[in-house]
Amino acid sequence: MHTDPSCSHIEAIEKLKKSKDYVCEECIKTGDEWVHLRVCQTCGATLCCDDSPNRHMTRHNHQTHHPVITSAQPGEQWLWCYKDRIFAEY
Repeated sequence: MHTDPSCSHIEAIEKLKKSKDYVCEECIKTGDEWVHLRVCQTCGATLCCDDSPNRHMTRHNHQTHHPVITSAQPGEQWLWCYKDRIFAEY
């Protein structure tokens, strides 16, 4: 995947993982609500964003160190690398 600025974690992605159900897997378990969804590009987990009360995707990153996420929102085409703190549109 070609992006600018350069990030080895984003560059390593060959095929984007997409959300399967468009729900936060962790919020569903606890009955909580979310604002927007993100998809981990390492394992495919769909979790809520930092604007959501539980910030599950950031928690996932802290626990797993999976570096890259993408938006699961329709019409949004971007990636974020937690490790390099790089945002890239595709």
